[in-house]
Amino acid sequence: MGLVRRSAIGLACVAAGLTGAQAADMPGNRPAVLPPPASVRPLPPAPLLTGWYLRGDIGYRWGHLSGSDPAPGFPAPGSEKLGGSFGGGVGLGVKTGWLRTDGTIDFGSPMKYEATTVAPNDTTAKVSAITALFNGYLDLGSWYNATPYIGAGVGAARLRVSDYQSTVAPPFSGDGAHSQWNFAWAAMAGVAYRIAPNMQLDVGYRYLALGDVSTASDAVGQMTLKNIVNHEVRVGLRWNFNDLPTVR
Repeated sequence: MGLVRRSAIGLACVAAGLTGAQAADMPGNRPAVLPPPASVRPLPPAPLLTGWYLRGDIGYRWGHLSGSDPAPGFPAPGSEKLGGSFGGGVGLGVKTGWLRTDGTIDFGSPMKYEATTVAPNDTTAKVSAITALFNGYLDLGSWYNATPYIGAGVGAARLRVSDYQSTVAPPFSGDGAHSQWNFAWAAMAGVAYRIAPNMQLDVGYRYLALGDVSTASDAVGQMTLKNIVNHEVRVGLRWNFNDLPTVR
């Protein structure tokens, strides 16, 4: 009996082991096999701010000229200088990626012309300018919401001389008032800082070349002021108001 009992117990253990192994192999008891992770496509980079924008600028300008041409037979003034003035303007433009273009109109208060012909500052006048320019800019990248840029513009300037006074250089009659249109060009550089999602504060420098301007002419002649330029420091706001559609 002892041998039979031990044999029965051994067979029962073997049967139990086989039953457990079969139960472990049942589909419901197999460990779940996870599928391989799907490939994750990186998100496309956020598009650069694009769209139409309005701009408004104010600033201060320092005038400069290379000299003057007096009427024939009269001495040329010396110690010539142009004073400063305030200016401002508005514009409409469009930005696409790193490139911007806009059209601007600027006005400036009169700059005072002073020169010495015989006595100190005995020849004076006022010179004012209105400019209309088409400008192009290259934004150079953005860091911490700041975007430096460079640019250039071409267009036209309406120069006006008024209140001309001199006892030794013509014209001697009238106030010498005269206006004329010239070709104008500009070069600029600055930094724009984003202060709102669609608004930037723009601080920059502009070199503006305006050309020559003459006084009115009387019976004796006229004075011509040569190569007038402005050095300008400007502060403005640009408001992007209509995003361009993104090409997909």
